[in-house]
Amino acid sequence: MSSKPILIMAGGTGGHVYPALAVAILLRSKSKNILWLGTHRGLEARLVPNAGIDLQKISIKGLRKKGLMALICAPFQLAWALIQSLTIMIRYRPSLVIGMGGFVSGPGGIAAWLTRRPLLIHEQNAVAGATNGILATFAQVVLQAFPSTFDSKISAKTVGNPVRQDITNLPSPSERYSPRKGRIRLLILGGSQGALSLNKKIPAGLGLIDPEKRPIVRHQCGERTFDIAHKAYKDYDVDAELIPFINEMKTAYSWADLVICRAGALTVAELCAAGLPAIFIPYPSAVDDHQTANAKLMTEAGAAITIQEHDFTPELLVNILNDWLQSRSFLLKKANKARSLAQPDSLVQITNICLENIGSAS
Repeated sequence: MSSKPILIMAGGTGGHVYPALAVAILLRSKSKNILWLGTHRGLEARLVPNAGIDLQKISIKGLRKKGLMALICAPFQLAWALIQSLTIMIRYRPSLVIGMGGFVSGPGGIAAWLTRRPLLIHEQNAVAGATNGILATFAQVVLQAFPSTFDSKISAKTVGNPVRQDITNLPSPSERYSPRKGRIRLLILGGSQGALSLNKKIPAGLGLIDPEKRPIVRHQCGERTFDIAHKAYKDYDVDAELIPFINEMKTAYSWADLVICRAGALTVAELCAAGLPAIFIPYPSAVDDHQTANAKLMTEAGAAITIQEHDFTPELLVNILNDWLQSRSFLLKKANKARSLAQPDSLVQITNICLENIGSAS
């Protein structure tokens, strides 16, 4: 391993942590020493140590919609997080700092700039977050998953989102769909925490479809809302396989003909990589409505349809499914359109750019 580590900053949700972890693991396979800047509460607190990566924690959390007291405390919180980040930068003197999103990237990125560490950032969403919007003004390298995420004044390179190799290596849609007979297979993804409205409205919609024409359903409904989803399917007399959390997404994507889900950046990238059509219901509280923007890529290509949550009703779902469930060949055409949008080399491309920008500051 090289003596000076590469420091990866990512925290909070899977949309930031999983892509960053993929980059970290590939860099480590190339004999690079990896250090991670994260938080005590985010998903990284569990996943990063489990991957055998040294996690350095700072105290930072989101400030939006947190109330007056949070705003009053914000300057002190940010100052303390910056001091913690500076301490880590001075102690480890990383050869490269990689910002992959989340609250930690703000103080961490500023600390990198103050200590003259090379800074590279990657924005996963189609709308740049506030933190990356600031860091992009002084980062040495700016990467974006979607075209035109950053202002034209920023020299950003479009590289897609890194997706796990087992998903990018799935057989083509034609190979998967052609041998299948019988009812359509519907995969519903509510995220790791579940999506309450999906867990209620989708069973109601499926209950309006002729039982002989209903799809075979697998529904990731989250631990917290599992009982609600179970009751809804029972109330509407719809058979479904309910799963609190899917650990093997490769298997789930390989099985499915159609997906109903939110439009997180990583989900969109995985659907393209796998080659699967989707019905997107963007999370309405997403910052800057970035999930609607994420869904636009597949929707405009004819691989998906987007329904805003305030418009989403069981009756509307039935109307769409009555069209989409008529034949597997119809879904196959959309699946091929999704696959055409994939960027399977994204992970390797991002990793190579990181390697090219390792600095020599001492």
